[in-house]
Amino acid sequence: MVIPNTGDVKVQGESIKGSFAYRSKIGYMPQIGRYPDNIRIGQLFSMMQDIRPEIKDYDMELVHAFGLNEMLDKPMHTLSGGTRQKVSAALAFMFRPDILILDEPTAGLDPIAVETLKNKIKREREEGKLIIITSHILSELEALTNHAIYIFEGDVFFNDTVDSLKEITGEKRFSTAIARLMEWSLKKNTKKTELSHA
Repeated sequence: MVIPNTGDVKVQGESIKGSFAYRSKIGYMPQIGRYPDNIRIGQLFSMMQDIRPEIKDYDMELVHAFGLNEMLDKPMHTLSGGTRQKVSAALAFMFRPDILILDEPTAGLDPIAVETLKNKIKREREEGKLIIITSHILSELEALTNHAIYIFEGDVFFNDTVDSLKEITGEKRFSTAIARLMEWSLKKNTKKTELSHA
């Protein structure tokens, strides 16, 4: 919703300037889903489907896997945080988008739901979809991630494959490799601060 005054963002090779069509290719799962309190789960699904009338073939796998089809009459304000997360996940995948942006997707989910969602992400990735995940729970990303971008204080500190990250840091696990990278970036930043005060 913010219009950039410099640079260009491209989705599937096409600039998004002056165009909104690219949005239909993206499924988004927010960290905290904000929905009208009194709307029921089924009404929310129907409303979103009405907003995207060009799509008729819905992916209802997560709706059924999470048991949301059995609670369609429940108002959103009665749901736990974990169930709201399930609703957000189901909506992100529902329209079979080519690109998925998932913000802290496993936050608040029970262990079974976490595994269900992780398996869904793996299958979608294997089908060639672009999946962008932002998360602080790095241990859960190990099996889901093949490319990592680490941003420190607004600067891209690392942007390469996970295998390359492990090789550079000498670590075998993704979470420890990122931790090592964070240590290096903190030391680098401390040195910059010292030089600026010298």
